[in-house]
Amino acid sequence: MEPVEKVVKRKHGVREARLWEPLPNNRVKCNLCHRRCIIAENRYGVCGVRANYKGKLYTLVYGLLTAANVDPIEKKPLMHFYPGSSVLSISTAGCNFFCQFCQNWTISQIRYDSVYGNPATPEDVVKWALETDSDGISYTYNEPTVFFEFMYDTAKLAKKHGLFNTMVTNGYMTPEAVDELGPYMDAATVDFKGGGNKEFYRKFIFVPDPEKIFETLQAMKDKGWWIEITNLVVPKYGDKKEDIKKLARWIVENLGPETPLHLLRFHPDYKMIDVPPTPVEKLEELARVAEEEGLKHVYLGNVPGHPKEHTYCPRCGALLIKRYGFYILEYNITKDGRCPKCGYKVNIRGEFRGKKSSLHWYSMI
Repeated sequence: MEPVEKVVKRKHGVREARLWEPLPNNRVKCNLCHRRCIIAENRYGVCGVRANYKGKLYTLVYGLLTAANVDPIEKKPLMHFYPGSSVLSISTAGCNFFCQFCQNWTISQIRYDSVYGNPATPEDVVKWALETDSDGISYTYNEPTVFFEFMYDTAKLAKKHGLFNTMVTNGYMTPEAVDELGPYMDAATVDFKGGGNKEFYRKFIFVPDPEKIFETLQAMKDKGWWIEITNLVVPKYGDKKEDIKKLARWIVENLGPETPLHLLRFHPDYKMIDVPPTPVEKLEELARVAEEEGLKHVYLGNVPGHPKEHTYCPRCGALLIKRYGFYILEYNITKDGRCPKCGYKVNIRGEFRGKKSSLHWYSMI
């Protein structure tokens, strides 16, 4: 591993970080995520993309993009936020988690002097979004918390151009970070794994305690962000009914019963290729558990063609949005956001933007 000085002096992607404080003996404390790393001089934070050089904290991934693709917003997944819209999705390298099953591990687990990416500015990203007729920008693929500075600058500029901003996150961002980003972020998908089970997080993610995620969710709610929750169901290790019951109850009591919950099917990847995909029957069982706790919109992810990809009226059961995978096939909600059969007000933010529903994957870099 190359010395921090050599990495910082490369200049590409290097900027002084936000949300840190100096400590004695040229140490620094990073206040970006709940790890709150105390970093000695010439050392890195746990994420591997923030470094202490001469008593100052630097990000090493500012504008170093590993991907820039146009996606349906349903891919995030955001089912109740501007349905049918498209987003320019961007990522860098690095992550503050070590998920042993990560499907994007080739970028999320890159650290230190191995960081790479194609240089871009916030102006570039906003320009690409406008050129591709995207409705917004999504910060995703790796954990966007670790490229906070670039996300912040881009989101601020995007709002000036009438674009919305969304992020797909593990939820380990500090309330201070949410506070700074607050005026510019519109929606967040917060990804749980293994039902939020503490031992699962310790063993398979190397995170001491997922409880801090709930603190972040409260901060997001206080800022008025649209929130949807996902949970990866890992067979044998992270598929306990009591964990889903506890998670669903917390969502109902703190975010509201109409908050969408997505139960995602696991597939073998990275260091867990010996674990089989989640049985669909297990997902269906856990969906019933979540619904019994009071959640009105429980979806199954990574199961194309399943009935629980669709949105139904919580009152009369009418089919409101029919989907296949990430794409909308039918949209049966009135212009004022109601069920056409019983008049129930559906919990959806933003108008239908179905002109994008047939959009195919498109890459900028």
